[in-house]
Amino acid sequence: MSLAMGRVAVLMGGMSGEREISLRSGRGVLAALQRQGIDVLSFDPAERPLHQLLDEGIQRVFIALHGRFGEDGTVQGALELLGIPYTGSGVLASSLAMDKVMTKRLWMQAGLPTPRFQKVGVHVDAMALVHDLGLPLAVKPICEGSSLGFHRVDHATGLAAALHAAAQVDRDVMIEQFVEGREFTCALLQSTDGVVQPLPMIEIVAPGGRYDYQNKYFGDATRYLCPAPLPEAMTSRMQAVSVAAFDDIGCSGWARVDLMWDGAGDPMLLEINTSPGMTDHSLVPMAASEAGMDYDTLVMNILAGASLKTRRAGQ
Repeated sequence: MSLAMGRVAVLMGGMSGEREISLRSGRGVLAALQRQGIDVLSFDPAERPLHQLLDEGIQRVFIALHGRFGEDGTVQGALELLGIPYTGSGVLASSLAMDKVMTKRLWMQAGLPTPRFQKVGVHVDAMALVHDLGLPLAVKPICEGSSLGFHRVDHATGLAAALHAAAQVDRDVMIEQFVEGREFTCALLQSTDGVVQPLPMIEIVAPGGRYDYQNKYFGDATRYLCPAPLPEAMTSRMQAVSVAAFDDIGCSGWARVDLMWDGAGDPMLLEINTSPGMTDHSLVPMAASEAGMDYDTLVMNILAGASLKTRRAGQ
């Protein structure tokens, strides 16, 4: 398989607030490809212009970038123009998935379960929002990942400060109903023939229920239960909803869907990540391992799906 892959670049680092995590993901992917005999190099778009991929003779790209300028359709568009196949979703799906408001609007239109929300500015009528959405509330930057800028608000008096803090991360902010309950994630892999396969569900048990940036990537206080201790019917429901969420956005290659469940009603979709983490704390490798797929095999399977999503004239 290594000969068929050609010369590969792992895009890592980048210019987002998730740069540090991207470098960790990229180094893991790079090492896995080296172990598999792939002709591979690391490439940081924050340090080199993308057109140098052509100078390096790159034939396909593994995108290990997270956040802005890597997961939001910008790099994907550049690679389409350069004609270099890449892993993960295309321009439109990447852009939509990065924008939590657009993602949720599409899911709601499709009848998929997701918490109610409002897109807001810094100056809002806190009491009106609380009356409409209730408490507690989740305040989130619209186009950031890794829980950067996320705040839980339990009292209306804390809303202004949370909005101000989130606005330091992203100019666009949303307020969402906070779902009390258990947190889960569903990793998805798409085969080269287009079939989307859900991997075993993972339950995330974070200290105090706070699965924030620190608890995601540093320390060992967060527990991950894989396979998640769920009734079989609920496992199937979460996986089916996750696949539907993936399809509705138009994703491809691989992704990870985050959900909450209050233990009684339908699981609620929170967001979809089109370039999930691949660090030693990351969830997709954990789910793949439970399914009998080691880290190197996972990386090779994702790379095998690298493609251009825009049809060229004459093709």
